[in-house]
Amino acid sequence: MIDKKGALPAQETCQQPIEISPIVLFKALSDELRLVSMLLIRRRAELCVCELTEALDVSQPKVSRHLAILRDTGLVATERRGQWIYYSIPPTLPAWVFRVLDETAAHNEAVLKSPLAKLQAIVDRPTMQCP
Repeated sequence: MIDKKGALPAQETCQQPIEISPIVLFKALSDELRLVSMLLIRRRAELCVCELTEALDVSQPKVSRHLAILRDTGLVATERRGQWIYYSIPPTLPAWVFRVLDETAAHNEAVLKSPLAKLQAIVDRPTMQCP
């Protein structure tokens, strides 16, 4: 069932194709932190809040708040592993959404340069366990 925002509820995103409107996508990505988070998750396949906090140099509550918005619109899926929640982009999103993310990343590498370097600097990445 599609909500008023034009997206499926987060709990249904893994079972069926996600319907999302361009307006919902661009509203969700209109904030720089959410856009960069989505691009980083797309690049790394999955990230936890602690990794995004480090990469973006912002507080954990702020990152969590923005990830909740992305989750509520169906743009990210979550998986709990112990006490940590990992965020990924559901493969059931429409292909055009992936093209938008990929084109945005390809033509805006400067936006990702510093956060990617910070992610790379995290010890034992990608097998890192959040503190």
